[in-house]
Amino acid sequence: MHYTHTGNNLGFGAGHNKAIFKLPLNSDYHLLLNPDIIFNSDVLPYLSKIMQEDSDIGALMPKIVYPNHELQHLCKLLPSPLDLIFRRFVPFTSARELINKRYELHGLRQDRRVDIPSLSGCFMLLRTNLLHEVGGFDERYFMYMEDVDLVRRIGDLARTVYDPSVYVIHAYAKGSYRNKKLLAYHLKSALTYFNKWGWIFDTTRSVRNATTINLIKGTKT
Repeated sequence: MHYTHTGNNLGFGAGHNKAIFKLPLNSDYHLLLNPDIIFNSDVLPYLSKIMQEDSDIGALMPKIVYPNHELQHLCKLLPSPLDLIFRRFVPFTSARELINKRYELHGLRQDRRVDIPSLSGCFMLLRTNLLHEVGGFDERYFMYMEDVDLVRRIGDLARTVYDPSVYVIHAYAKGSYRNKKLLAYHLKSALTYFNKWGWIFDTTRSVRNATTINLIKGTKT
């Protein structure tokens, strides 16, 4: 084990980049892991086995649950400005719920592996060579949205997959919903993301989201 002390908080993505670019290219995988995660010993062997069996998979996330084992809806569409603004600030609960059900893919079945355009960085296994190829995290994001951006770029080259066969426990806090400083970070990251990928016109977002929604509709039986 090797520990690197940077001397200050570089942010989630920049901190991971320090580790990513120290990995040799013959390293197979890099694990994104939040400190508030608990998981059993079978999780990593299972995920690495899936990655070994399917070289088309570049990013793989298991089921994520709360400490009470309730499902966290961390499989998402690629965000639009309306998704992020209305689900946070619209005053009507029923409207927020409708937005969340679509954006967070509440109709997703939990009995099969499926390609998802946006996965959470709280726990995700990534192929090292692809991380090098896409240049790691975009360090303009201090926190929030950096995983969305990274998975999107990996999705240009490989499959980004959710597999609910195994799970991890995540003490998900949603800090930006209660802390104004974290909210400011979140808003800044959203501005960075949409300035980079497009506010209104984003062909990749339209195509990947439509494909995912149609897939979910087609598997409802």
